[in-house]
Amino acid sequence: MLIAGFPAGAWGTNCYVVAPAAGEECVIIDPGHQAAQGVEDAVRKHRLKPVAVVLTHGHIDHVASVVPVCGAHDVPAWIHPEDRYMMSDPEKAIGRSFGAQLMGELTVGEPDDVKELTDGSALELAGMEFSVAHAPGHTKGSVTFRMPEQEDIPPVLFSGDLLFAGSIGRTDLPGGDHAEILQSLARVCLPLEDSTVVLSGHGPQTTIGRERAGNPYLRELAAGLGDGTTAPPRRGM
Repeated sequence: MLIAGFPAGAWGTNCYVVAPAAGEECVIIDPGHQAAQGVEDAVRKHRLKPVAVVLTHGHIDHVASVVPVCGAHDVPAWIHPEDRYMMSDPEKAIGRSFGAQLMGELTVGEPDDVKELTDGSALELAGMEFSVAHAPGHTKGSVTFRMPEQEDIPPVLFSGDLLFAGSIGRTDLPGGDHAEILQSLARVCLPLEDSTVVLSGHGPQTTIGRERAGNPYLRELAAGLGDGTTAPPRRGM
């Protein structure tokens, strides 16, 4: 498997280009602020053919380049229906005072072809399977994408802004809910194998085992506590 990831834009949002191997079809995950050139560089370097864009949630730092990327390759974008409005109205999702700083440099809107994700579905894209889990809390329509173990490659979780190395997504923006994100972490992340590689929306990669042992939010949840009141600040836009 080939996973080319890079941080993009003002928030260092991780964008991922995923393919079975070089020279094959690929899927682009979260092309955010100023990510279009990085996507094109990865596609050209590895001789890839994009077939879809999939989005972990609708915040502008994860979707700002979805229109140019989808347009350049004539591919659809997949997003959960509860976050779809954010592509056209990012200020509603992040707050007007914050959004006003950005709107002058961004072209917002939906690509020509938008498809909606559902909890528990399995996307078959570019010869790969992505299991979709609805994981609200950071936003109402946040999802994760999980790829199963393959030969000597451990399972992979694209966690968006649900789970980070050492922290979790913030819940103080419109649509955020602290109790809900804890429920999502318990339902989506805790049951996974320790070997599962976590590729998140910001920061370095980690594993479920490492987070189960060292992430204060997951540790409290696993111990049956889990209100997160003593844990460190959360991350993401």
